[in-house]
Amino acid sequence: MASLNVGNLGEYLREQRRAAQLSLRQLADATGVSNPYLSQIERGLRKPSADVLQQVAKALRISAETLYVRAGILDEREREELETRAVILADPSINERQKNVLLQIYDSFRRENGFAPGPDADGKADADRADADAEAAAGGDAGSRNGDGAGADATEDHDPRS
Repeated sequence: MASLNVGNLGEYLREQRRAAQLSLRQLADATGVSNPYLSQIERGLRKPSADVLQQVAKALRISAETLYVRAGILDEREREELETRAVILADPSINERQKNVLLQIYDSFRRENGFAPGPDADGKADADRADADAEAAAGGDAGSRNGDGAGADATEDHDPRS
């Protein structure tokens, strides 16, 4: 069987498996993927699906996105974007609204720099809403930054010029 062009995925998987001190059989048991199939992946004879790569990544405790890049399923820039989003979403020190605003601002900057934005944190891609929210958040909305939830409406009520 001829070797497929899947980068150095097989070599990388073998290195990671050995570093985790797992035999091929142990990895097969941990992933639910057959021993012969894993062997063929390691030797570059088979190109695994994203689902198989995710199972292997979980068993080896490594990033599935790294495996996707090595397998040619995901572009390196896409991986970096996914990791940036994952870090924002996993941060326990900010609330869900703040996470959404950060992701919207991130998308706005990506669009400004010529990159396609990803989906909003809730899975909906609504570029107009993201732009409006990001501009409002970045435009001096002190009320929402201070966490009182009142936003720009509260600052307008206390404007000494009115």
